This record gives sequence, C-alpha cells and structure tokens, in this order.
Amino acid sequence: MRALKFSDKVAVVAGAGGGIGLNVARDLIAAGACVLLADMKPVPDDIAAGPGRHNYRQGDLTDDSFVRDVVGAAVKEFGRLDYLVNTAGVLWFDRDKSLVDIDLDVWDEVISNNLKSFMLTARYAIPAMRDTGGGAMLHFSSIDALRGDSAPQDAYGASKAAVIRLSKSIAIQYARDGIRSNAILPGPVLSPMQARWDGRDDLQAALTEQIPLGRIGATQDLANACLFLLSDEAGFITGTELIVDGGISAAP
Repeated sequence: MRALKFSDKVAVVAGAGGGIGLNVARDLIAAGACVLLADMKPVPDDIAAGPGRHNYRQGDLTDDSFVRDVVGAAVKEFGRLDYLVNTAGVLWFDRDKSLVDIDLDVWDEVISNNLKSFMLTARYAIPAMRDTGGGAMLHFSSIDALRGDSAPQDAYGASKAAVIRLSKSIAIQYARDGIRSNAILPGPVLSPMQARWDGRDDLQAALTEQIPLGRIGATQDLANACLFLLSDEAGFITGTELIVDGGISAAP
C-alpha cells in the first residue's frame, strides 16, 4: 500500500480539542491536509505545525448556526471540503445510568452531544462535498453500541448505536455523489474521556487482562484507522464499521 497522502485536501474534524480528534487532526495536517478543528474546548497547544494549514473554532457542536459556520469557514478559507471526521462526544459514568434511573435531561444532553452533533456536521458537509465532487466521512461510534451492560450507560450506548445507523444511511443516500461514510468502533482507549483510569494501575492492569492483544488502545491506533478509511486507498469502502479494540469484542 502506498503511503497515505492528503496534500491539497481539506477536512473538518469535530471534537478536535483533545484525545482521538486532536490526534486525527494532527496526523492529517502532518500529511498535508488543511484542517478546520472544532470543539467546545479551548484551542490545544500541540496542534501540528504543518505542512498542511489549520484553523480552530471554539463552540457548541450541537448548535446549528455554529456548525453551519464551521463548515462554511472551512470552504471559505481552504477552498473546498473533502473530509469530515466526527469524534465529539461525552461519556458520563457518574450520571449516565439505566434507562429506568437516568435523569431525562441527562439523556437528552448525551444524545445531543453524541448524535445530534454528528447529524449537524453531516447536514452541512454533504452539500460542500457535492460541490467538491465527492468526499469521505468518518464517524466515531463505540463497541458499546454492540452489546448490553450490567453496569449500563444507556444514553451513551444508544447514541453510539444510532451513529452506526446514521453513517450507513449517509453512505447509501450519497454514494452516487461520490461521498463515502464509515464508522469506527473503538474499544478501551487511553484518552481524556477515560480520565477515571489516570493513576489507577490496578484498573488498567485488570482491563488489559481482558484484551487479547494485551494492551489498552492509544489514540494513535484510532487515528491510523481513521486516516486509512478517509484515504483513496479505501475508495471502495463505504457503509461499514471498523472495530478497533484489540480483539476484546471477539473474545468469549
């Protein structure tokens, strides 16, 4: 396989203030793409220097006008839109519970952050990609979308299952426009979303025992998979989901 190249390509990465999203954005910039990063968080200190250009917009990705402006800014500043990467989301272990116990406002907020934001970015990216002549989208779901849990985060799991369905629908609706849409389902990953593991070697060791490949994932593992699915090397792949979890979902 040829080295992945993204020169003269333009991407919007939603949820790029840290973790997986920032890793994806940095790798795209380093590979030559121009990237519009968007997140509620302040601009990170460690965005890649280049060779691709970048800009950062801070705001609410569940807000229609903000998302419209983000996509419009990417096209205005960089001249086109080729890629959309949706990594925004929340995982609230302390508040996200079984459907019989969860506060309904928490349910609505999780669904909004984890699903509505993806819908809005796609809503505005699709016309821009049509004008470009096609493009590729990557939506981050979770292996939690595939199973139940005796200690559930039901809003999170439901939202991530819906992301898979949304991605497939986009893939089928817009294939004739040259737009591809795929989902990545991460397993356990060391990222700011999993701050509960910080300093807890005991928790990390117990989790590692459950992963066939013998380690917890890194954000780079997910960025590698993302860039492949965005690239021309994956040009015949759409409407599917890639599990990146070290084998945990395949284990008995």
